[in-house]
Amino acid sequence: MTNNNSNGNVTKNAKYLTKLEQIPQLSQSEINRLEEVNEKFIFRTNDYYQSLIDWDDPEDPIRRIVMPDVQELDDWGKLDASDEESYTVAKGVEHKYDSTALLLVNEVCAAYCRFCFRKRLFMDENEEVTKDVSEGLEYIRTHKEINNVLLTGGDPLIMSTSKLEPIIQKVREVDHVNIIRIGTKIPAFNPMRIYNDPSLEAMFRRYSTPEKRIYVMAHFNHPRELTPEAVRGLSFLLNAGAIVVNQTPMIAGVNDDPDVLAEMFNKLSYIGVPPYYVFQCRPTLGNRIYVTPLEEAFEIFETARTRCSGLAKRARFVMSHTTGKIEVVGLTEKYIYFKYLRAADEDTDAKFMVFKRNPDAYWFDDYKELVDEYSPVGETAGIDSEFF
Repeated sequence: MTNNNSNGNVTKNAKYLTKLEQIPQLSQSEINRLEEVNEKFIFRTNDYYQSLIDWDDPEDPIRRIVMPDVQELDDWGKLDASDEESYTVAKGVEHKYDSTALLLVNEVCAAYCRFCFRKRLFMDENEEVTKDVSEGLEYIRTHKEINNVLLTGGDPLIMSTSKLEPIIQKVREVDHVNIIRIGTKIPAFNPMRIYNDPSLEAMFRRYSTPEKRIYVMAHFNHPRELTPEAVRGLSFLLNAGAIVVNQTPMIAGVNDDPDVLAEMFNKLSYIGVPPYYVFQCRPTLGNRIYVTPLEEAFEIFETARTRCSGLAKRARFVMSHTTGKIEVVGLTEKYIYFKYLRAADEDTDAKFMVFKRNPDAYWFDDYKELVDEYSPVGETAGIDSEFF
């Protein structure tokens, strides 16, 4: 089956590319220069996604998402920036928040984002992911506080439906799991994999029920990814009964511009895919060139939201920190305000914190001067009115 992509080219299901030599727009000298990056952080893309790149623009944002950069070799950050390993409770299972479990079902994606916070999974020595999810399923069955399960990895939708459906079926058979989530960038990287597969539609219709929905956590980073093929793939998922939302990190050189971010928020709202989270890009090893300073990122985010309708401005700006999901709530001239949306320690849930601003901060750990904190679910200390 063929289709026309946004550049007018005819393409079948995407052909995967795993060698820099397969990218004709790269000169041999560029390939030689990037090989060291490729040896450290794996490279993978496909012909459909490559066709979205404007090779005449050296700063092209789509190129920046998937093509290696020598600055990735800078010694900055760590592989497991959110300490996910400390929340691993069984082979392929993370359980950080009471009601949510992550099931890592594979270690392959349709393409590899250069800023990926789980790039450690794609290294030869990593053993966090398992193809046998039986141990993880047993853990979920015996922990009745878990009411939603996120299938992730890697990208679950790169798996054939015949391999993915048995996992969906087994999770759905657990009575106390009401929501299944699928974290995926396939709608952006290879939407043809979605709309060319009738068995995938049948799977969603079977297991995304009116009482217990499957949520697809899409991953669009830039409005140019929302091609006609991508919109068709999203419509396919919505028509099959899935709930689709979008989340993205803020990526320097890709979407750290209020006009770009607002355009993406608005386009997603037109399609019926609500913006869910914008993440501060994690301080993962090799990510320095992709991370915008936190306070600058928040101001970009808020400026973008002023250019959107209420339906398009529903995203929250957060960090997936070791201790929990921390929302950036606001800035004043002197202070920055944080709140735990989810905390690994239930005593920290909903805690509100005021710090002195630090324009050089990239992550929550960069804030040292705590002014005050209180928990609205516990005893309130009260915050001096001079801070507001």
